[in-house]
Amino acid sequence: MKKRTDVLKEAIEEKVIDEKKQGESLVLEAKEGNTRKLFIESYGCQMNFSDSEIVASILANEGFNTTQRLEDADLVLVNTCSIRDKAEQTVRKRLEKYNAVKRTNPKMKVGVLGCMAERLKSKFLEEEKIVDMVVGPDAYKDLPNLLKEVEEGRDAVNVILSKDETYGDVAPVRLGGNGITAFVSITRGCDNMCTFCVVPFTRGRERSRDPQSILEEVNDLATKGYKEITLLGQNVDSYLWYGGGLKKDFKNASEMQQATATDFAQLLELVATAQPKMRIRFSTSNPQDMKEDVLHAIAKHKNICNYIHLPVQSGSTRILKAMNRQHTREEYMALIDKVHEIIPDCAISQDMITGFPSETEVDHQDTLSLMEYVKYDFGFMFMYSERPGTMAARKLEDDVPEAVKKRRLVEIVDLQQKHSAFRTKQFLGKTVEVLIEKESKKNEDEWSGRTQQNTVAVFPKEHYKPGDFVMVKINECTTATLIGEAVGYSENM
Repeated sequence: MKKRTDVLKEAIEEKVIDEKKQGESLVLEAKEGNTRKLFIESYGCQMNFSDSEIVASILANEGFNTTQRLEDADLVLVNTCSIRDKAEQTVRKRLEKYNAVKRTNPKMKVGVLGCMAERLKSKFLEEEKIVDMVVGPDAYKDLPNLLKEVEEGRDAVNVILSKDETYGDVAPVRLGGNGITAFVSITRGCDNMCTFCVVPFTRGRERSRDPQSILEEVNDLATKGYKEITLLGQNVDSYLWYGGGLKKDFKNASEMQQATATDFAQLLELVATAQPKMRIRFSTSNPQDMKEDVLHAIAKHKNICNYIHLPVQSGSTRILKAMNRQHTREEYMALIDKVHEIIPDCAISQDMITGFPSETEVDHQDTLSLMEYVKYDFGFMFMYSERPGTMAARKLEDDVPEAVKKRRLVEIVDLQQKHSAFRTKQFLGKTVEVLIEKESKKNEDEWSGRTQQNTVAVFPKEHYKPGDFVMVKINECTTATLIGEAVGYSENM
């Protein structure tokens, strides 16, 4: 029996989880002449799925085709997440599965990629005897050398964080996708030292990718028939291309500004103009870095989706300060007001952490009242999980009892359910554009797609097909899904 909080979260998160399921093995078209088989699984954020596509591309040139059968694999890779302890425990359980298979196929090699690899480094080899190599998020180009080390009987580790690697010169393959939507990474790393977050330690300093290489990737996706892209980064709003290097290399802000060629608003303009028939999304934003010109770019271009994922983490200014979030409750609310002023029909989703060290009932009520103010369309809500190495783990006592955390999480999820229902009901009777992505999970006679606001919509298949932009009249809704009927093609077709 699932816990009530899990059921509620699933109903809400259904809207924003991509078709690639957590832990699903990812597969690309076989490359002629390749004889070795790669099994790769990804956990965590969209960036990890994007990174797995880069890894598969690199290894395709080393003679590997992907497989969905673990038992057939010569090389097994798991791309990991360290954002919460639960994510790491999930990976360790998968390694137990790999170990069982490896006993029947001793030639199989196992590697751990991503943030968990970066956090634990060579310690992973000691803790998990099955693991042959450990590869951090900036070391994927070194995979051919690491594989050679492993094949010669030596453990291999490369977790050195790069100051400039963006993989902008690697053409990622599209793993297990639908041929309709794709991720395009524009930044790597993060300079925001939120006290709860391990990302700056596992992905390094922030660096942006050359806009020309981004445009080339987007144009290539359009040529291949993709209809929607998501620009990815730990903090996309801080995107800043001025020829490469770290921001800290500049002596002052004016020097940086003089060198700036492209910021995030300008990048949005470039991409939207280059492919006016392609939908553009982006994730993730940080409230402190979102500028008004980004909002104006969204409002100006109808192919930039009216949806912003805007993590707040807490509704309490005191807790936000303890988290080292560079915004107050009032500043966040002012930003929300500005979003709705410039983009009236913009959907907004959230990340929320409950039970952060020292959080009181007053702080918790501040979070609930902020949610009432915004009425988010949907969100991701979690109990605080202490992560080794973060400032919170070093300096703050995890002093909120587990039972209190769980109770507060239920209250937050309950309120989000109420607001999600409120938001979906606003679509009733309206006709909206839906990009068909796949067959509905619950009805093989229906298509499933998403609106500009990232809300899932289902409707009878009729003569339409995946990749079509269809106008759908909404007749019913649940908390997470719109139900309607197609009334014709969109002008995007």
